Amino acid sequence: MATEAAPVIVFDGVCLLCSRWVDFILRHDREGRFRLATMQSSHGSSLLRAHGLSPDDPTSFLLVQDGHGYTDTDAIARVLSQLGRGWALVSGLLRAIPKFLRDPAYRWVARHRYRLFGRRKLCRVPDAAHAARFLD
Repeated sequence: MATEAAPVIVFDGVCLLCSRWVDFILRHDREGRFRLATMQSSHGSSLLRAHGLSPDDPTSFLLVQDGHGYTDTDAIARVLSQLGRGWALVSGLLRAIPKFLRDPAYRWVARHRYRLFGRRKLCRVPDAAHAARFLD
């Protein structure tokens, strides 16, 4: 199970695409190394501000690991690389795409995430099986 020093992923708790990403992480992070916080929570919004992102409408989710903040496709690749060999390969393929191409594409999707994928009326609430992985 994750510890206090575990990496934290801050995501938009009302975004349906972001919720699917969290479901993916919960399914594939069998060791429970990642903790999760919604940007709407006090912990999540505090981490976003500390790493220069707006808690009101960030254009990226945030991965905080070893005191560093990672965003955009670097954050995605870093998470994937820690989910096992198959996902590490996908991470490597993603990193093979030049950053000047992959990050603008990611940011376009992030800016249009509600229109493309939908939005919940209320923030995501973790089920009992995963509640310990979520910060406030």
